[in-house]
Amino acid sequence: MDSAVQHFLQTVGPVLCLDIGSGTQDALLARPGLEYENWPRFVLPSPARLTARRIRELTLLRRGVWLHGGNMGGGFSQALKEHLAEGLPAACTAEAACAIHDNRDVVRGMGLEIRPLCPENCVPVSLADYAPEFWAALLRLSGLPQPHLVLAAAQDHGFHPQGNRQGRMQAWRDLLAASSDPSAWIYDAPAPALTRLVALHEKTGGPVADTGTCALLGALCEPEVLDRSFREGITIINAGNSHTVAALVYRGKVRGMYEHHTGMRDRAHLLEDLKQFRLSWLPSEEVQASGGHGTAFGPYCEEAAGYAPTYILGPRRALLQGEGRFLAPHGDMMLAGCFGLLWGWAHAHPAGPGLDDGARPH
Repeated sequence: MDSAVQHFLQTVGPVLCLDIGSGTQDALLARPGLEYENWPRFVLPSPARLTARRIRELTLLRRGVWLHGGNMGGGFSQALKEHLAEGLPAACTAEAACAIHDNRDVVRGMGLEIRPLCPENCVPVSLADYAPEFWAALLRLSGLPQPHLVLAAAQDHGFHPQGNRQGRMQAWRDLLAASSDPSAWIYDAPAPALTRLVALHEKTGGPVADTGTCALLGALCEPEVLDRSFREGITIINAGNSHTVAALVYRGKVRGMYEHHTGMRDRAHLLEDLKQFRLSWLPSEEVQASGGHGTAFGPYCEEAAGYAPTYILGPRRALLQGEGRFLAPHGDMMLAGCFGLLWGWAHAHPAGPGLDDGARPH
């Protein structure tokens, strides 16, 4: 990592960086005075997968489930549907219902009761993307220091009771309108409509961002990638377990965003989407018609040319084998989002959190 990151760590102390995806939660403990190669790192099952496993255990035991806590990734929904299909009881608090759907009538329609207290025939299951006690214990048992700051990322669709696909692209448009610098897309405190990031921020007490932002920053923290963007427009693609996000970047600034569900696009269709996206000809409605989220564009930039140089990262990147250069920022592809989160925040806040006047999006 560069001198700005090292200075930031010397000022702040150890920083725990978390990139919480649908399949894994990737963690990096950045420590001052150590080479980044020696920073401890973990790739663990995502909190949603752990929740799904617990629900399936209770299904096998023929026990009811009561979900409590707050909003989190919804990757446990299939396990919950299987539980209900077995005719077993399920309930949740109003806060936990947000992790299933923003519309409580939809939650009730699935067969869940909304109950503030655990029914007698149910077992409590806590929902959270970040559990402070888990990380405190893991670091302590590993002989590692506790972090002075937690930077965390999760994918947030926003609060949309009638459906979130269009709302998510509107969030990208809002960010592009506020600033084309992706390091400005890390929130001191997220807007109330970003309900999952709000819940995450309340748990960590630190800055939060969308996982798509972190993957983008993870690519740009590689000097070769950032330098190339100052010579010509480039395309950065993160093929995640659930979502594929692509960005058009010129001179370090984002000129366009594309997002689709990874499992709903085969290689041929994805490549055609990317071809049209690079030309700024791909309407958001066309992407939504095929089940994706859409596109969002900033002002057209003719000097960026065709954004042909392509950099690819993410656990599903094999889908695009041969279509660009595979990236492993600082030697670790799975930690790209963590490195990007730290790099972006450190460059925007060189004096440390709360010690400068950098404006953040809200």
